[in-house]
Amino acid sequence: MLELVFATNNAHKLQEVQAIIEDKFFLKSLADIGCTDDIPETGTTFFENAKQKTDFLVNKYGFFCFGDDSGLEIDALNGEPGVYSARYSGTRDMDKNIGLVLSKLRGVTNRAARFKTVISLYLNEQQYFFEGSIEGVIIDRLRGTSGFGYDPIFIPDGHDQTFAEMSAEQKNSISHRAIAVQKLADFLKHF
Repeated sequence: MLELVFATNNAHKLQEVQAIIEDKFFLKSLADIGCTDDIPETGTTFFENAKQKTDFLVNKYGFFCFGDDSGLEIDALNGEPGVYSARYSGTRDMDKNIGLVLSKLRGVTNRAARFKTVISLYLNEQQYFFEGSIEGVIIDRLRGTSGFGYDPIFIPDGHDQTFAEMSAEQKNSISHRAIAVQKLADFLKHF
């Protein structure tokens, strides 16, 4: 079974990805390989940040690996929070990040937004990229307790529930990360 290091210690992300790829590959987290470094995310695009993660792991550890960068892009905020989604308020406190988004959107009628994920895969001296995106809208109050991040304020197009109101199975079948991870898994099946 192919082993891949996923450049994360986020248990939610690890569970989401493992559920999508099932038992086709054995995933290891940063903790599993003893990596306690703060991997840089200084890029201005999701592609740059995802690539920084795999470059770091390859250069320091030499593992086959993949890293992702994801974020929420809101049309009325000119694509913000974008690559700064995890620290939009200047902290990693998601309550504050969500609060800032909702305060900036107060009175705004255009609530169109999308979640995006870019995955960078390093395998056999090659780098590959996979992208996933899902369109939706931002609501004006939190709904649901599942998921993480901005899930309680995002309703994907064609649905009436936020990501946080959906079961993990529902969300994993349509999410931006699911789309990108499925592309990664399909690629790896034919590698």
